[in-house]
Amino acid sequence: MNRTPAPADAVAPEHLVAVGDRVDARILAVLDTEILRWSAIDPDLAAPLGALRDLVAAGGKRLRPAFCHWAYVGAGGDPDDARVIDAGAALELLHTFALVHDDVMDGSDQRRGRPAVHRRFIDDHRARGWHADPRRTGEGAAVLVGDFAFVYADQLLGPVPPAARAVYDELRLELCVGQYLDLVGTASGSRDAERATRIERYKSGKYTVERPLHLGATLVRDDPAVRDALSQIGLPLGEAFQMRDDLLGVYGDESVTGKPVGEDLREGKLTPLVAAAATRVSGADGALLERIGAPGLTADEIAELQDLLERSGARAETEAAIARRADEALAAIARAPITPEARDALADLARFTAWRDH
Repeated sequence: MNRTPAPADAVAPEHLVAVGDRVDARILAVLDTEILRWSAIDPDLAAPLGALRDLVAAGGKRLRPAFCHWAYVGAGGDPDDARVIDAGAALELLHTFALVHDDVMDGSDQRRGRPAVHRRFIDDHRARGWHADPRRTGEGAAVLVGDFAFVYADQLLGPVPPAARAVYDELRLELCVGQYLDLVGTASGSRDAERATRIERYKSGKYTVERPLHLGATLVRDDPAVRDALSQIGLPLGEAFQMRDDLLGVYGDESVTGKPVGEDLREGKLTPLVAAAATRVSGADGALLERIGAPGLTADEIAELQDLLERSGARAETEAAIARRADEALAAIARAPITPEARDALADLARFTAWRDH
């Protein structure tokens, strides 16, 4: 099934790429040093750190560092200050930690167009003819790769004002809360719309947009009015981000997203898209919808589910919800007490976030 064409706003802004390049350079320099350091202790230690480096170097949108950067500039910070580069690098490594662990929890074998970290170590175990269970080795190695990312994120953030540290700590807790709710939503087979929205908010929305905005601003000063204004941007835009992710997980182009089409359907994810369909279908269509998350879901069934989500109106409802939340965020950006340069950049990011194709 063809995807709805993305508008021109789906093109990544140049300033997003510029922030991402600076953050990447910082992370890769740290990891290159650490690979040399630890492989001198034992050559085997190059493998987990190399896997982490490869995943970072494979790309990504770098939205979290960008939201942090422009909130920092919006609050009066110097865009060339090393503190905001390090904070952005910390956010990106924290995101990498979450991706590696998420792929283990979901059993996803592909990430950014290449084998997921646990799959890489499973395949390596088999190629070497090692003993024990390849899956346990691979998943255990991936958990540790994620842990490395988590520790390096803390090191990169470094000493920050107490208010900024409190934001960062809350961001990490909210991420764990969202991941657990997602796990339960999938395991239970829930189709509850309220629960789906809660998962969206905590699993991804808050830690992608709202908290990075808060972190950037509080690195400059702790101003409740600014923080409240940024929440009015971040909460709706974070939900729009995750709903777009949901649609890409079902209808995206694998060559662009780097993940197999329909993977969320195979994993049985509870999303607003699925919850919307559940209220609209019955009979044979209802039975088909219940196949979401079933072991052995076939490619033909994925195609049937894509069609069902389309003709039931669930896809259109989700697109409309994205547009409403994006409009809400754009209106909040226009009135936010931040610098004009930051306001313009955040508006660019909001449009890209809501209508991107990857």
